[in-house]
Amino acid sequence: MELESRMDDLECRQAFQDDTLQALNEVVVEQQRSIERLQLQVAALIKRLEDVQGLVGGVEEDEAPPPHY
Repeated sequence: MELESRMDDLECRQAFQDDTLQALNEVVVEQQRSIERLQLQVAALIKRLEDVQGLVGGVEEDEAPPPHY
């Protein structure tokens, strides 16, 4: 009887671990989707920033700072 009880316990643990792994996998998949969306948004923002800088003339590195009043 002891062996059967131990087997039942191990089967319950395995079932719980399988459920936990599945839940964690779903979280990881959703996080990856979020990361990919955020990467696309950042790329779009970088492009918009570059476009705006191009319209304004950008920032010149050799430009002297304005005089202080």
